[in-house]
This record gives sequence, structure tokens and C-alpha cells, in this order.
Amino acid sequence: MGERCVFQYLPGIKRKCYFRSRFTIKTIMKMKWILAYISVLFLTSGTGISAQTLNMDNYFAWCIVPFDNQNRTPEQRIEMLKKLGFKSYAYDWRAEHLPEMAKEINLARKNGIEMNAVWMWLDKNDAVGNLSANNRKVLQVLAETGLKTQIWVSFPEDYFDNLNEQQRLDKAVKIVGHVLDEARRLNCKVGLYNHGGWFGRPEILVKICEALAGNDVGIIFNFHHAHDMIDEFAELVPIMNDHLWAVNLNVMNPAGPKILPFGSGQKEVEMIDVLKTNGFTGPFGILGHVEDADVEMVLTKNLHGLKDALEKIK
Repeated sequence: MGERCVFQYLPGIKRKCYFRSRFTIKTIMKMKWILAYISVLFLTSGTGISAQTLNMDNYFAWCIVPFDNQNRTPEQRIEMLKKLGFKSYAYDWRAEHLPEMAKEINLARKNGIEMNAVWMWLDKNDAVGNLSANNRKVLQVLAETGLKTQIWVSFPEDYFDNLNEQQRLDKAVKIVGHVLDEARRLNCKVGLYNHGGWFGRPEILVKICEALAGNDVGIIFNFHHAHDMIDEFAELVPIMNDHLWAVNLNVMNPAGPKILPFGSGQKEVEMIDVLKTNGFTGPFGILGHVEDADVEMVLTKNLHGLKDALEKIK
């Protein structure tokens, strides 16, 4: 099924059939998720594993809006979350999703689903007093709907290029401080989201939290943007623990790949145990961050992997 026979004729040589694979790496990764999902269906059929064996007050869905090959509508997304037992989720978006953001907030409320955070990507189109049109739209929708939530901010790695350490810190404090001012007017808070590069380092995020002060700015730590921190994770957790609001879980293999079903890696269970030892018990984000996959499939497998992982560290 994954190969095709290619006949080659050479003078004086009998006809030969060479098999050439039509599978790309992307296709193979997609098949891994499909096979994983099928195994979960056999293991969890009729058990409602996501809701019945995990305390779903402590887990929320993340990266489920643009990462979904089913292109679910807001109505379909809320129904999916209810089906899986989620009581909350963080809202990531692309420009095409913003026209229906207010509708989705209201639908979530109506169905008893909390939107515990919204995404805000700050790049070179954003400046103090002059955020990009998309980010202004996010703030506008929050004002219109009255949603009191966390605004998760992050930057591309080149945002702080060609600056020394103090200049980087000053620039980060100013732009995050501006977003924080906007958030405070909306009774919202700001989470600093590690996304690689200088801003992705926990010690830097702590400095920004301390510079801005108050209990309305904290850290959202992402396993899937911290593969370069695996070896030092036990030393980093105490540094950021006082400011840590949430941790988004993911497979942790030092050599990659980065995005696989939770529990199938080498280090994620150990890292959760480090968090637990330091007194952090949640909330945790369950990742749907897979290109060209049904996000329900991805969440289901990750919930099952999480259940198995938690049993190992009881």
C-alpha cells in the first residue's frame, strides 16, 4: 500500500522491479498518531478515561485551535472539550480565528468551559503604545466579552537581537509592562511564555516578573520549548517556582523528536516528579500541538499517556 513497483529495462538484463516508498516523514509521523489513537480506543473504550481517572480541574487543553486538521468551528471545539472531560482550555489563534473569538468565549461560558488564557505573540510589529492590529483585536474582544483571564505573551527569538543583556531586559520589561497595563484595565493577568531564545530562559522570566512586581504577572513553562534545559531542569525549577503559574506538558527526549504522544519519551516523567518535589502540583496544559492531525486524537493519546505517567510517580 505504501510502495509502488517501478519497472526498469536495461539492455541484456531481465526486467527488474524496484520498490519506491511514497511515505514522507510527515506521513510516517501522522501514521504514528493514528496508530496511537487506535490503541487508545481499544484501551479506553467505554471507560471515559480522560474524565474518570484524572482530576480534570487540574488539566486544561492547549494548542487546539490552529492545530487541528478538522478545522473545527467554535461549536465543534467546545463539544470536543466536553466529550474529553476538559473543564478549561487556553485559546491560541491565527488571524483567521479572531473574527469568531468573541463567539467562542460566549459559547465556552454557556457550556461551563473556562477559557483560562489567551495567546498574544509580540513581534517587531508591536511597540509600547502601538500593538499590532491582531493584538489590539484580542484586547478589544476581552473588553467586549468581559472575560477575565491570563494573557500569555511571548516573542520570536530575534526580537532581542543586537542588544546587550541590560538592553534586552529593559526592552522586555517595557513592552510586557505595556501589555500588563492593558491587562490590568481588563482585570486580566499576564503570563510570560517561554518560546526559546533569550526570553525562553526561566531566570530571565523571573527577572521580568520581579521588575514588574505584583501578583498579576507569572510564568507559563512549556516542556516543548525546553528540550535544551532537560539536564538543568532540577536546578531551574526552584528558581522560577515562586512565579510559576502553569506547565504545558510534552514528551522530553534530549535528541528529539519534540512532539510525540505524552509518556513515550525519556525524561517527562522525571521532570514532573521534579516539579512535584518542589511543591508544584498544577495546573498542567495538555498539548494538541501536532500539524495535520485531528486534535481530538492527539489530546486523547496525551491524556492516556499522562495517566500512565502519574501512576509511575505516585
